[in-house]
Amino acid sequence: MKGNFSKFIFFFVTLILYSYFILTADAYALTKNQKLLLESWDLLNTSYLDDTFNHQNWHLVRQDLLKYSLKTREDTYKAIDEMLITLDEPFTRLLRPEQYHNLQIETSGELLGVGLRIQVNSKTGDLEVVSSLKNSPAYFAGIRSHDLVLEIDGISTNSLTLDQAAEKMRGPIGTEITLTIFSSQDKKIYQNKIIRKHISLSPLIVNIEKTLPNLFIGYIRLDKFSANAAEEMKKAIEKLRKEGAKSYILDLRDNPGGLLQGGIDIARLWMNKGTIVYTINRQGIQDSFSSFGTPLTNAPLVLLVNKGTASSSEILAGALQDSKRAILLGERTFGKGLIQSLFELSDNSSLAITVARYETPNHRNIHKLGIQPDRFISEGPLTYDEIATVKDIQYQEAIKFLKEKNRLLEDG
Repeated sequence: MKGNFSKFIFFFVTLILYSYFILTADAYALTKNQKLLLESWDLLNTSYLDDTFNHQNWHLVRQDLLKYSLKTREDTYKAIDEMLITLDEPFTRLLRPEQYHNLQIETSGELLGVGLRIQVNSKTGDLEVVSSLKNSPAYFAGIRSHDLVLEIDGISTNSLTLDQAAEKMRGPIGTEITLTIFSSQDKKIYQNKIIRKHISLSPLIVNIEKTLPNLFIGYIRLDKFSANAAEEMKKAIEKLRKEGAKSYILDLRDNPGGLLQGGIDIARLWMNKGTIVYTINRQGIQDSFSSFGTPLTNAPLVLLVNKGTASSSEILAGALQDSKRAILLGERTFGKGLIQSLFELSDNSSLAITVARYETPNHRNIHKLGIQPDRFISEGPLTYDEIATVKDIQYQEAIKFLKEKNRLLEDG
């Protein structure tokens, strides 16, 4: 009996040692490119929201990855791209080193390029201009919201991802780029030769409507949730209060989002105590972010939203709508209810991985549904200079609402 047990122990220990040496040998045999590929697989394996990985055997995917012939780093990136395609989820994506670097610059509040915000139209697949940053090279070239970017330096944008197109538009100060643009205004195609420059990305446009007797309306347009957005918003509210603002319009139209924390911090500037957003991870564990104290102002607030209002913008809009802090006016929002985290890889590239989904304070899941405004007001394309003017129907409706709100408050 003891002899059999000793043989079993010997066999078991031998098996463990054999497995260890095999695994160690495999690890040493891996090339740098294979290690990078498996590093990406590991991050997804531990962090990705959908633990079914789009209903596929994720470990079998790993085995298949090791069969790839990865002669160059670009071969590795393409293999990672192919792995991500199997997830069938566009927000989880690879950022090559230059793309990752550019994203860090943009979220920091500075940019080298032409000054275009772009998106892929979900219905047509066209590369569409969200907006031209004021006083940017693209702005002075006459490129406006809803124009289509057909070619970048002669390369069709149909062959480029959104990140690739954005990367091609960025570049050293003083270098030239040629953009082939289809104008949404006159339905013609133009070629624009543009010189790249340094662009300071102040995320806010601030002014005050003083044409109404006894009612000054503060207007704040937020273009993106960058690292400095909350601090800039705080300064804007304080400035407008000193100028006599009695109510506010916060314009989130065509704001694609950005940093999650930015949306939370800005909500705290406007909200009383209460939940801002719930997040749910792959284990189904729910967490929440809340507003803790007194807002900078309790004055009436209207949020302007449209189909370009997405991500962190929707978190802010959902929080202010559910808490009844603001009235939403405009069109249904984009509907992105997923949260991504950035994971830097060993070669300075990065994976943006969907790690959670979110719900509004009333537990609404708005992914692919969007947020319905309290007052639906449709509006056609506007040039940058027409925003917040008499030609801006949604803006004028917001002013009309606030005038009526003010009258009722005075009567009450």
